[in-house]
Amino acid sequence: MAEEIDESYPQLPELIQNMWDTLARSQGIGLAAPQIGLSIRLIVIDLDVISDDLPEYQGFKKVFINPYIEEYDDSETDVSEEGCLSLPGIHEKVRRPTRVRLSWQDEEWQEHDEWIDGYLARVVQHEVDHLEGEVFTDHLKGLRKQMVKSSLNDLLKGRFSCSYKVKLRK
Repeated sequence: MAEEIDESYPQLPELIQNMWDTLARSQGIGLAAPQIGLSIRLIVIDLDVISDDLPEYQGFKKVFINPYIEEYDDSETDVSEEGCLSLPGIHEKVRRPTRVRLSWQDEEWQEHDEWIDGYLARVVQHEVDHLEGEVFTDHLKGLRKQMVKSSLNDLLKGRFSCSYKVKLRK
């Protein structure tokens, strides 16, 4: 599980900018610090890149420091395809709640505790999973989970291609 940070975290503004740059180069919408090798609770999300399809996210670009999902509203769920910069080439349908209560701090260290819904709720859940040591394939069940194992093994063996730089862990 990723560790919380505070205002004294070294070179935090530069790290956040680096995460924005990495996200842009990889054409992603969300990036968690563990994906770049840092076990800290830090996420950046840019939904502006999908605002042609979801206009409500025009201009949405946010940093989440020390985010925690405090509550899941399981009264409504949605199944949608997910992919991940950490698992290039793997895309699977995942069921998630459409609404979660998230607490976090922003770049000015202001505390937030809000209910988040819609597509943002899915992205937040996906990124917080990284902070908890999980990936979206951990949510698959039965046959789907078995079918994705060979693709995961290919990734571990370096048998994949993608348009961004990937560092394989030994």
